[in-house]
Amino acid sequence: MTAEAVIPVTKPPSLPDWVFPPPEGFVAEDLDHIPDLPAHTELIDGSLVFVSPQRDFHTSIMYVLQKGLLDSVPTGHRVRREMGVKLGPRQRPEPDMLVLRPETRIERDTTFFEAEDVLLVVEVESPDSEERDRKRKPLLYAEAGIKHFWRVENDANRTVVYVYQLDPATSVYALTGIHHDRLKLTVPFDLDIDLTEIDQL
Repeated sequence: MTAEAVIPVTKPPSLPDWVFPPPEGFVAEDLDHIPDLPAHTELIDGSLVFVSPQRDFHTSIMYVLQKGLLDSVPTGHRVRREMGVKLGPRQRPEPDMLVLRPETRIERDTTFFEAEDVLLVVEVESPDSEERDRKRKPLLYAEAGIKHFWRVENDANRTVVYVYQLDPATSVYALTGIHHDRLKLTVPFDLDIDLTEIDQL
């Protein structure tokens, strides 16, 4: 009689409860109370959206934009990166960069800001976020009344910044410029950012 091979049976890892959303979806405040939630998780339309590993372009252009914004914002305005913005009960995206109004109340344990606190949101597009950054998020930001929106893309190793401003008559964003190499604006404040600095990092 020959011995039969014994194949060990392993128990599959148990999934956390938050993998299974409630029937009505999550709400914005849930993100502060879900244990072991991956960093930078967003809430779009009541569903959790997870961030993929970022490419070097994303990290490097974020540094260039943050430096440029910090050098340019008027007194009292604050620059933040990767902080959530509550746009509604079931909407809490996390823009890559945002500029806060002077009257914004900030506490050390703040985890998100209200839409009315935000003057500008910036999204740096990644392959997995293209659909959200081009369509869904701008719609949500505009509906929430955020006046300025930038979308940043990598076009054949050249940075492109699409600049939008909210049209108060229609509550949708209007494209006001497409910028390569240099981002020079007077609205919402004067700034001049050399986008080619990314090549020196």
